[in-house]
Amino acid sequence: MNYKVIYGKNDLVYTGFLALPGKLYQKNELTQDYDTEYKLLHEKHTLSKYFNITPFVVIDKNSQMPVARCMLTYYPEDDVAYFGFFECIGQQEIAEQLLDTVSKKAKKDGKTKLSGPVDASFWIKYRLKINLFDRIPYTGEPYNKNYYYKLLSDCGFVVQNHYTSNIYPIIDMDYYNEKFEKRYEQFLNKGYEIKSPAKKNYQYIMEKVYELIMDLYSDFPAFKYIEKKDFMDIFGSYKYILDYDMVKIAFYREEVVGFFISVPNYANLPYKLNVRNFFKILQIKNKPDEYVMLYMGVDRRHLGLGNALSNVITMELKNKHVPSIGALVRDGKITQSYASELIRDRYEYVLLEKKL
Repeated sequence: MNYKVIYGKNDLVYTGFLALPGKLYQKNELTQDYDTEYKLLHEKHTLSKYFNITPFVVIDKNSQMPVARCMLTYYPEDDVAYFGFFECIGQQEIAEQLLDTVSKKAKKDGKTKLSGPVDASFWIKYRLKINLFDRIPYTGEPYNKNYYYKLLSDCGFVVQNHYTSNIYPIIDMDYYNEKFEKRYEQFLNKGYEIKSPAKKNYQYIMEKVYELIMDLYSDFPAFKYIEKKDFMDIFGSYKYILDYDMVKIAFYREEVVGFFISVPNYANLPYKLNVRNFFKILQIKNKPDEYVMLYMGVDRRHLGLGNALSNVITMELKNKHVPSIGALVRDGKITQSYASELIRDRYEYVLLEKKL
Protein backbone atom coordinates (compact mmCIF):
# COMPACT_ATOMS: atom_id res chain seq x y z
CA MET A 1 0.00 0.00 0.00
CA ASN A 2 1.09 3.59 -0.63
CA TYR A 3 0.01 4.75 2.81
CA LYS A 4 1.15 4.11 6.37
CA VAL A 5 -0.53 4.76 9.71
CA ILE A 6 1.56 6.37 12.41
CA TYR A 7 0.36 7.14 15.90
CA GLY A 8 1.48 8.10 19.35
CA LYS A 9 2.91 11.16 21.00
CA ASN A 10 5.64 12.43 18.72
CA ASP A 11 6.29 15.51 16.58
CA LEU A 12 5.76 13.75 13.24
CA VAL A 13 2.24 12.74 14.25
CA TYR A 14 1.49 16.15 15.75
CA THR A 15 2.60 18.01 12.62
CA GLY A 16 0.50 15.90 10.25
CA PHE A 17 -2.48 15.96 12.61
CA LEU A 18 -2.55 19.75 12.83
CA ALA A 19 -1.85 20.34 9.14
CA LEU A 20 -4.52 18.16 7.52
CA PRO A 21 -7.73 20.22 8.03
CA GLY A 22 -6.23 23.23 6.30
CA LYS A 23 -5.58 21.09 3.22
CA LEU A 24 -9.15 19.74 3.05
CA TYR A 25 -11.39 22.77 3.60
CA GLN A 26 -11.98 26.16 2.03
CA LYS A 27 -11.35 29.09 4.37
CA ASN A 28 -15.05 29.73 5.00
CA GLU A 29 -15.59 26.03 5.86
CA LEU A 30 -12.64 25.48 8.18
CA THR A 31 -13.78 25.01 11.79
CA GLN A 32 -10.48 23.74 13.14
CA ASP A 33 -9.62 25.23 16.52
CA TYR A 34 -5.86 24.96 16.16
CA ASP A 35 -5.09 26.11 19.70
CA THR A 36 -7.41 23.52 21.25
CA GLU A 37 -5.95 20.71 19.14
CA TYR A 38 -2.39 21.76 19.97
CA LYS A 39 -3.13 21.79 23.70
CA LEU A 40 -4.83 18.40 23.55
CA LEU A 41 -1.92 16.84 21.69
CA HIS A 42 0.53 18.19 24.27
CA GLU A 43 -1.77 17.33 27.21
CA LYS A 44 -2.05 20.98 28.24
CA HIS A 45 -5.77 21.47 27.71
CA THR A 46 -8.03 22.27 30.66
CA LEU A 47 -9.75 18.91 30.21
CA SER A 48 -6.64 16.79 29.58
CA LYS A 49 -6.67 15.48 33.15
CA TYR A 50 -9.94 13.66 32.50
CA PHE A 51 -8.81 11.37 29.67
CA ASN A 52 -5.95 9.82 27.73
CA ILE A 53 -5.57 10.48 24.01
CA THR A 54 -3.74 8.81 21.14
CA PRO A 55 -3.49 10.70 17.84
CA PHE A 56 -3.31 8.80 14.53
CA VAL A 57 -2.21 10.07 11.14
CA VAL A 58 -2.11 8.36 7.74
CA ILE A 59 0.85 9.47 5.61
CA ASP A 60 1.25 9.16 1.85
CA LYS A 61 4.55 7.29 1.52
CA ASN A 62 5.44 9.08 -1.71
CA SER A 63 4.69 12.70 -0.76
CA GLN A 64 5.00 12.29 3.02
CA MET A 65 1.84 14.36 3.31
CA PRO A 66 -1.01 13.56 5.73
CA VAL A 67 -4.15 12.14 4.09
CA ALA A 68 -6.21 11.12 7.14
CA ARG A 69 -6.24 11.53 10.89
CA CYS A 70 -8.13 10.57 14.03
CA MET A 71 -7.83 10.83 17.80
CA LEU A 72 -8.64 7.97 20.15
CA THR A 73 -9.79 8.97 23.64
CA TYR A 74 -10.05 6.78 26.74
CA TYR A 75 -11.76 7.66 30.01
CA PRO A 76 -10.97 5.76 33.22
CA GLU A 77 -13.48 3.02 34.04
CA ASP A 78 -15.24 3.44 30.66
CA ASP A 79 -15.10 0.47 28.31
CA VAL A 80 -16.10 2.69 25.37
CA ALA A 81 -13.34 4.26 23.28
CA TYR A 82 -14.16 7.58 21.63
CA PHE A 83 -12.84 8.50 18.20
CA GLY A 84 -12.81 12.10 17.02
CA PHE A 85 -11.08 14.78 14.97
CA PHE A 86 -11.67 12.44 12.04
CA GLU A 87 -10.51 13.82 8.70
CA CYS A 88 -9.78 11.94 5.48
CA ILE A 89 -9.41 12.49 1.78
CA GLY A 90 -12.14 10.78 -0.24
CA GLN A 91 -10.63 7.30 -0.49
CA GLN A 92 -12.28 4.39 1.27
CA GLU A 93 -9.10 2.31 1.51
CA ILE A 94 -7.41 5.04 3.52
CA ALA A 95 -10.34 5.35 5.94
CA GLU A 96 -10.38 1.57 6.36
CA GLN A 97 -6.65 1.41 7.00
CA LEU A 98 -6.88 4.17 9.62
CA LEU A 99 -9.96 2.90 11.42
CA ASP A 100 -8.82 -0.72 11.33
CA THR A 101 -5.66 0.35 13.16
CA VAL A 102 -7.69 2.43 15.63
CA SER A 103 -10.11 -0.45 16.26
CA LYS A 104 -7.36 -3.00 16.84
CA LYS A 105 -5.63 -0.76 19.37
CA ALA A 106 -8.86 -0.02 21.23
CA LYS A 107 -9.78 -3.70 21.36
CA LYS A 108 -6.29 -4.66 22.52
CA ASP A 109 -6.64 -2.08 25.30
CA GLY A 110 -9.84 -3.74 26.52
CA LYS A 111 -12.43 -1.45 24.96
CA THR A 112 -15.70 -2.94 23.73
CA LYS A 113 -16.96 -0.23 21.41
CA LEU A 114 -15.92 2.81 19.39
CA SER A 115 -18.21 5.84 19.63
CA GLY A 116 -17.95 9.11 17.79
CA PRO A 117 -17.09 11.44 16.35
CA VAL A 118 -16.27 12.83 19.79
CA ASP A 119 -13.39 15.30 19.70
CA ALA A 120 -11.86 14.10 22.98
CA SER A 121 -14.77 15.46 25.01
CA PHE A 122 -18.49 16.17 25.01
CA TRP A 123 -17.44 19.68 26.05
CA ILE A 124 -15.30 20.31 22.96
CA LYS A 125 -17.27 18.99 19.99
CA TYR A 126 -19.07 15.84 18.89
CA ARG A 127 -21.44 14.45 16.21
CA LEU A 128 -21.17 14.12 12.42
CA LYS A 129 -22.96 16.40 9.96
CA ILE A 130 -24.86 14.50 7.22
CA ASN A 131 -26.82 17.04 5.13
CA LEU A 132 -27.08 20.64 3.85
CA PHE A 133 -23.44 20.95 2.84
CA ASP A 134 -24.27 23.84 0.51
CA ARG A 135 -24.32 26.15 3.54
CA ILE A 136 -21.27 27.42 5.38
CA PRO A 137 -20.98 26.21 8.99
CA TYR A 138 -22.75 28.18 11.67
CA THR A 139 -21.11 28.92 15.02
CA GLY A 140 -20.91 25.78 17.13
CA GLU A 141 -21.78 23.41 14.29
CA PRO A 142 -19.89 20.12 13.97
CA TYR A 143 -18.72 20.44 10.37
CA ASN A 144 -17.09 17.86 8.10
CA LYS A 145 -16.79 16.73 4.49
CA ASN A 146 -20.01 15.47 2.91
CA TYR A 147 -18.60 12.00 2.20
CA TYR A 148 -17.57 11.16 5.78
CA TYR A 149 -20.85 9.46 6.64
CA LYS A 150 -20.39 7.01 3.77
CA LEU A 151 -16.74 6.41 4.63
CA LEU A 152 -17.60 5.61 8.23
CA SER A 153 -20.68 3.55 7.38
CA ASP A 154 -18.64 1.45 4.97
CA CYS A 155 -16.13 0.89 7.77
CA GLY A 156 -18.84 -0.73 9.89
CA PHE A 157 -20.16 2.20 11.93
CA VAL A 158 -23.89 2.48 12.61
CA VAL A 159 -26.04 5.31 13.97
CA GLN A 160 -26.16 5.49 17.75
CA ASN A 161 -28.11 8.77 17.99
CA HIS A 162 -29.62 11.30 15.60
CA TYR A 163 -29.82 15.08 16.06
CA THR A 164 -31.31 18.04 14.22
CA SER A 165 -30.89 21.79 14.10
CA ASN A 166 -34.07 23.63 13.15
CA ILE A 167 -33.84 26.51 10.70
CA TYR A 168 -36.29 29.32 11.52
CA PRO A 169 -37.11 32.33 9.31
CA ILE A 170 -37.63 35.93 10.37
CA ILE A 171 -40.68 35.84 12.65
CA ASP A 172 -43.57 38.12 11.67
CA MET A 173 -44.63 40.63 14.30
CA ASP A 174 -48.15 39.22 14.25
CA TYR A 175 -46.98 35.64 14.99
CA TYR A 176 -48.65 34.21 18.07
CA ASN A 177 -47.90 30.92 19.82
CA GLU A 178 -50.75 30.22 22.20
CA LYS A 179 -48.87 27.56 24.18
CA PHE A 180 -45.81 29.76 24.68
CA GLU A 181 -47.91 32.76 25.70
CA LYS A 182 -50.06 30.75 28.11
CA ARG A 183 -47.05 29.21 29.85
CA TYR A 184 -45.34 32.58 30.07
CA GLU A 185 -48.33 34.17 31.79
CA GLN A 186 -48.73 31.19 34.14
CA PHE A 187 -45.14 31.36 35.34
CA LEU A 188 -45.16 35.14 35.71
CA ASN A 189 -48.29 34.88 37.82
CA LYS A 190 -46.55 32.33 40.06
CA GLY A 191 -43.74 34.76 40.78
CA TYR A 192 -41.12 33.65 38.25
CA GLU A 193 -38.84 36.19 36.58
CA ILE A 194 -37.26 35.75 33.16
CA LYS A 195 -34.64 38.30 32.22
CA SER A 196 -31.33 38.87 30.52
CA PRO A 197 -28.29 38.91 32.79
CA ALA A 198 -25.91 41.85 32.97
CA LYS A 199 -22.44 41.19 31.59
CA LYS A 200 -20.95 41.95 35.01
CA ASN A 201 -22.93 39.02 36.47
CA TYR A 202 -21.66 36.52 33.89
CA GLN A 203 -19.52 34.57 36.37
CA TYR A 204 -22.33 34.07 38.88
CA ILE A 205 -24.93 33.17 36.25
CA MET A 206 -22.69 30.65 34.48
CA GLU A 207 -21.85 28.97 37.76
CA LYS A 208 -25.59 28.45 38.29
CA VAL A 209 -26.00 27.26 34.70
CA TYR A 210 -23.19 24.77 35.35
CA GLU A 211 -25.12 23.27 38.26
CA LEU A 212 -28.20 22.80 36.10
CA ILE A 213 -26.28 21.38 33.14
CA MET A 214 -24.48 18.78 35.25
CA ASP A 215 -27.87 17.40 36.20
CA LEU A 216 -29.91 17.97 33.05
CA TYR A 217 -27.32 16.78 30.52
CA SER A 218 -26.04 13.81 32.51
CA ASP A 219 -27.94 11.26 30.40
CA PHE A 220 -26.65 12.63 27.07
CA PRO A 221 -24.47 10.27 25.01
CA ALA A 222 -20.74 10.93 25.58
CA PHE A 223 -21.48 13.22 28.55
CA LYS A 224 -18.74 13.35 31.18
CA TYR A 225 -18.74 15.25 34.45
CA ILE A 226 -16.24 18.10 34.78
CA GLU A 227 -15.46 20.38 37.70
CA LYS A 228 -16.96 23.85 37.89
CA LYS A 229 -13.64 25.66 37.44
CA ASP A 230 -12.98 23.69 34.23
CA PHE A 231 -16.47 24.47 32.91
CA MET A 232 -15.90 28.15 33.60
CA ASP A 233 -12.54 28.04 31.85
CA ILE A 234 -14.06 26.49 28.72
CA PHE A 235 -17.00 28.90 28.58
CA GLY A 236 -15.15 31.97 29.81
CA SER A 237 -14.79 33.44 26.32
CA TYR A 238 -18.56 33.38 25.79
CA LYS A 239 -18.72 36.45 28.00
CA TYR A 240 -17.38 38.50 25.11
CA ILE A 241 -19.37 37.07 22.20
CA LEU A 242 -22.85 36.88 23.70
CA ASP A 243 -25.61 39.29 22.78
CA TYR A 244 -27.15 39.46 26.24
CA ASP A 245 -30.58 40.33 24.83
CA MET A 246 -30.66 36.75 23.56
CA VAL A 247 -29.59 35.15 26.83
CA LYS A 248 -32.47 34.54 29.23
CA ILE A 249 -32.29 33.34 32.81
CA ALA A 250 -35.36 32.19 34.76
CA PHE A 251 -35.50 32.90 38.50
CA TYR A 252 -37.88 31.58 41.13
CA ARG A 253 -37.51 32.96 44.64
CA GLU A 254 -34.10 34.32 43.58
CA GLU A 255 -32.90 30.85 42.52
CA VAL A 256 -31.78 30.19 38.93
CA VAL A 257 -34.14 27.51 37.61
CA GLY A 258 -33.75 27.79 33.82
CA PHE A 259 -31.62 29.24 31.05
CA PHE A 260 -31.64 29.89 27.32
CA ILE A 261 -28.32 30.79 25.69
CA SER A 262 -28.00 32.07 22.13
CA VAL A 263 -25.12 33.63 20.22
CA PRO A 264 -24.99 35.64 17.02
CA ASN A 265 -23.95 33.49 14.10
CA TYR A 266 -20.28 34.32 13.70
CA ALA A 267 -19.76 31.40 11.27
CA ASN A 268 -16.22 30.09 11.82
CA LEU A 269 -14.67 33.35 13.07
CA PRO A 270 -14.39 32.26 16.75
CA TYR A 271 -12.08 29.39 15.71
CA LYS A 272 -9.59 31.75 14.08
CA LEU A 273 -9.08 34.58 16.52
CA ASN A 274 -6.82 37.37 15.29
CA VAL A 275 -7.09 41.15 15.24
CA ARG A 276 -8.95 41.24 11.93
CA ASN A 277 -11.47 38.58 12.93
CA PHE A 278 -11.91 40.16 16.35
CA PHE A 279 -13.23 43.33 14.74
CA LYS A 280 -15.48 41.28 12.45
CA ILE A 281 -16.90 39.56 15.53
CA LEU A 282 -17.60 42.94 17.14
CA GLN A 283 -19.41 44.12 13.99
CA ILE A 284 -21.58 41.00 13.89
CA LYS A 285 -22.28 41.19 17.62
CA ASN A 286 -23.57 44.74 17.22
CA LYS A 287 -25.81 43.81 14.29
CA PRO A 288 -26.32 40.04 13.86
CA ASP A 289 -27.82 38.62 10.68
CA GLU A 290 -28.80 35.40 12.45
CA TYR A 291 -28.80 33.80 15.89
CA VAL A 292 -27.78 30.31 16.96
CA MET A 293 -29.77 29.01 19.94
CA LEU A 294 -27.20 26.74 21.55
CA TYR A 295 -28.25 25.75 25.06
CA MET A 296 -31.45 25.48 27.01
CA GLY A 297 -32.26 23.85 30.32
CA VAL A 298 -34.92 23.88 33.01
CA ASP A 299 -34.75 22.53 36.55
CA ARG A 300 -36.75 19.28 36.59
CA ARG A 301 -38.98 20.67 39.33
CA HIS A 302 -40.27 23.44 37.02
CA LEU A 303 -41.76 21.60 34.07
CA GLY A 304 -43.29 23.79 31.38
CA LEU A 305 -40.86 26.63 32.02
CA GLY A 306 -39.12 25.86 28.72
CA ASN A 307 -42.13 27.15 26.82
CA ALA A 308 -42.10 30.36 28.84
CA LEU A 309 -38.39 30.87 28.09
CA SER A 310 -39.04 30.20 24.42
CA ASN A 311 -41.77 32.82 24.42
CA VAL A 312 -39.35 35.48 25.65
CA ILE A 313 -36.77 34.47 23.03
CA THR A 314 -39.48 34.56 20.35
CA MET A 315 -40.37 38.12 21.35
CA GLU A 316 -36.70 39.13 21.08
CA LEU A 317 -36.40 37.54 17.63
CA LYS A 318 -39.51 39.40 16.48
CA ASN A 319 -38.01 42.71 17.56
CA LYS A 320 -34.61 41.97 16.03
CA HIS A 321 -36.21 40.79 12.79
CA VAL A 322 -33.57 38.16 11.99
CA PRO A 323 -33.71 34.38 11.37
CA SER A 324 -32.35 31.78 13.79
CA ILE A 325 -31.15 28.20 14.19
CA GLY A 326 -32.28 25.96 17.05
CA ALA A 327 -29.09 23.95 17.32
CA LEU A 328 -28.26 20.31 17.89
CA VAL A 329 -31.26 18.72 19.58
CA ARG A 330 -31.35 14.96 20.05
CA ASP A 331 -34.31 13.06 18.64
CA GLY A 332 -37.06 12.65 21.19
CA LYS A 333 -36.40 15.88 23.09
CA ILE A 334 -39.43 18.15 23.27
CA THR A 335 -37.40 21.19 22.19
CA GLN A 336 -36.96 19.56 18.78
CA SER A 337 -40.58 20.41 17.93
CA TYR A 338 -40.80 23.90 19.46
CA ALA A 339 -42.64 26.26 17.08
CA SER A 340 -42.72 23.45 14.51
CA GLU A 341 -45.01 25.48 12.25
CA LEU A 342 -42.14 27.92 11.69
CA ILE A 343 -39.43 25.38 10.82
CA ARG A 344 -38.21 25.83 7.23
CA ASP A 345 -35.55 23.12 7.09
CA ARG A 346 -33.38 20.94 9.32
CA TYR A 347 -29.69 20.22 9.55
CA GLU A 348 -29.02 16.61 10.53
CA TYR A 349 -26.24 15.01 12.56
CA VAL A 350 -25.42 11.57 13.90
CA LEU A 351 -23.34 9.96 16.61
CA LEU A 352 -21.93 6.64 15.40
CA GLU A 353 -20.76 3.45 17.05
CA LYS A 354 -18.99 0.23 16.18
CA LYS A 355 -18.69 -2.85 18.36
CA LEU A 356 -15.19 -4.24 18.70
